[in-house]
Amino acid sequence: MTRVELLPTAQQMREADAAAIAAGTPGFVLMTRAGEAVASVAESMVTPGAQVLVVAGPGNNGGDGFVAARILQDREYRVILALATARDRLRGDAAKAAEGWVGEVTPVQAAPFESADLIVDALFGTGLGRDLAGDARLAIERINASGRPVLAVDLPSGIDSDSGEVRGLAVLADRTVTFAARKPGHLLLPGRRFSGLVEVADIGIDAQAPGADRIATFANRPALWSGALPRPHLGSHKYERGHTLVLSGGATRTGAARLAARAALRIGSGLVTVASPPEAIGVNAAHLTAVMLRGCEGPEGLHAILQDQRFNALVLGPALGVHAATRAMVAVATLARRSLLLDADALTSFEGLASEMHQAFHHAPTVLTPHDGEFNRLFKGHPDLLDPPSKLERARRAAAYTGAVLVLKGMDTVIAAPDGRAVINENGTPYLATAGSGDTLCGIIAGLMAQHMPAFEAACAGVWIHAAAGASFGPGLISEDLADLIPNVLSDLLN
Repeated sequence: MTRVELLPTAQQMREADAAAIAAGTPGFVLMTRAGEAVASVAESMVTPGAQVLVVAGPGNNGGDGFVAARILQDREYRVILALATARDRLRGDAAKAAEGWVGEVTPVQAAPFESADLIVDALFGTGLGRDLAGDARLAIERINASGRPVLAVDLPSGIDSDSGEVRGLAVLADRTVTFAARKPGHLLLPGRRFSGLVEVADIGIDAQAPGADRIATFANRPALWSGALPRPHLGSHKYERGHTLVLSGGATRTGAARLAARAALRIGSGLVTVASPPEAIGVNAAHLTAVMLRGCEGPEGLHAILQDQRFNALVLGPALGVHAATRAMVAVATLARRSLLLDADALTSFEGLASEMHQAFHHAPTVLTPHDGEFNRLFKGHPDLLDPPSKLERARRAAAYTGAVLVLKGMDTVIAAPDGRAVINENGTPYLATAGSGDTLCGIIAGLMAQHMPAFEAACAGVWIHAAAGASFGPGLISEDLADLIPNVLSDLLN
């Protein structure tokens, strides 16, 4: 998939459904198309004549299941339909779909879960707004205990469409067929793990147009930011390509800065300098070649260096130390109004002091790159930022609060801009869970900003490139490998 991919919320999907119906496509036609898509995917998962157990719920998701059951039965599969509600409680299009089913309807308590060749989960879709209980919970318990292949309809039942959170209990699916577009819950953990392979079926709903006044969430992919990716031209020179400054820690804490610096150089920053405290200059000098070195003693030293306007992107935080001096250096960097990336110690030094960052970064492009622990420390005492169960919503609120682009890291990294735009990354690899990986990410993003890439696009691109580099190496990856993997990723993107 190469196009920009919008991930609509449950509310946006309801609006898209309503718009399709208002434009002349009856709701039952949409349901029939959805059921046909489910039946088609189900056929690809079993052999002819296999036994398929369709577990239907009380709403439109259950209606999709009734349609799929009828189609599979017509194609001579042995279909058993189990219903997690009384049949006379079905309403609207779901009731109409049930009328087309001529076989028996089995209560979920009596359904033969363990003997099915395939279970189709059509209990609940994107509209779920509560924790599951009763027959629905029993059905999910039996689905998960059966050990049989599972196809989920729209979203695994029990997964919140907007947050990916489990609502008490959720179906663990092998595959999911969803309609019109993937949803945030398919990409955010733990929903991503429960969804398995997700396939999108076009049933005649346009869910890819958020509207000018609607907040949009996207899947992170090159189509979003490749147009802004720096591309050297025949007249390019190193000064035009920016100068990244990376602050180093003390003599025993220098490696993180060098990892960031090397990544900034590899991503294309024309020049990169490590600013080192006096006691660490010898250590850094012994390891640096193309990366330059400057002495820098505390906030005053940083202020002096930044009198040179050619330093246009800064990295503060990796192994810099958790103390007041780090906070003071952040203040100096903020006042200098250069592109700024803050990570690690530059965030933890503000533990419980997030109010000092409130709207602090509107005057220059700034990216904050916390993992969950750093995020929780930074925004301690701000329940409005910490309490939402959705990682997506936490990142959005924190970006709006600080005025910075917020990269909330993890296997489902979320990148959020102060204006509400947000992106969920999905090409991450567990091999990036190694010391120094985050420092390399800092350098990649800062190096892109040094080349005048906008902060949000630089963060999205940096996260994707970092993950692609890690995945290209695989087992045995250490952070020192990452920078040298960047050129191959860039070559694929730029050619």
